[in-house]
Amino acid sequence: MNAQKTPHGVALPDAEALCVQLADLIRPHLQPETVVVGIHSGGAWVAQRLYTLLGLDAEIGLIDVSFHRDDYRARGLHPRVKPSSIPFDVEGRRLILVDDVLYTGRTTRAAINELFDYGRPARIQLAVLADRGSRQLPICADFCPWRVDLDPSSELVLSLDDSGRLQWSLDEHA
Repeated sequence: MNAQKTPHGVALPDAEALCVQLADLIRPHLQPETVVVGIHSGGAWVAQRLYTLLGLDAEIGLIDVSFHRDDYRARGLHPRVKPSSIPFDVEGRRLILVDDVLYTGRTTRAAINELFDYGRPARIQLAVLADRGSRQLPICADFCPWRVDLDPSSELVLSLDDSGRLQWSLDEHA
C-alpha cells in the first residue's frame, strides 16, 4: 500500500486500497439480507465503493446526521446538509453502517438515532476506513483496516481527487 507522508511525519495510506481491505474484512460476515448505509459524505463515498467491491444486490442507504448531532444547538445546521435516502425497509434488517473516520463516536451515535427513525434493525455493525481512537462514547468499529494515533489538533479528512479517487489529507487546527 502506498503511503504519503504528511509534514508531521504521519503516513497516510492509499484510501482506495483501504476500501479493498475493508471489503475483504466484511465479505466473510455478509448475510443475504445485509444492507449498507453510508454516512454523508465520506462514509457515503466508502459505502459506494463497498457496494461495488462486495457485489451487493440491494441499494445502499445514505444518511445525513445533522439533525441528530448532540452539538446541533451549539454549532447550528451544517451548511451542506444532504438528504437521507433509505430505499429499503430497516425493520429487522442487518445493517452495516459505514463512515470514513471513527473518532469520538458522536457521529456514529447520531447515525444510529437517524436509523431508528426508519425502524428497528436486527443488527447494526460499524465499518470505518480509519479509527483514530479517543472515544467519548462506548462505540467501536466491527470492521476497520487502519488504526492511527493523531494529535487532537489534527483532523483526518477523506476527499475525492479530480479523477474521483478517494484520498486522505491531514488538517491542522490551532
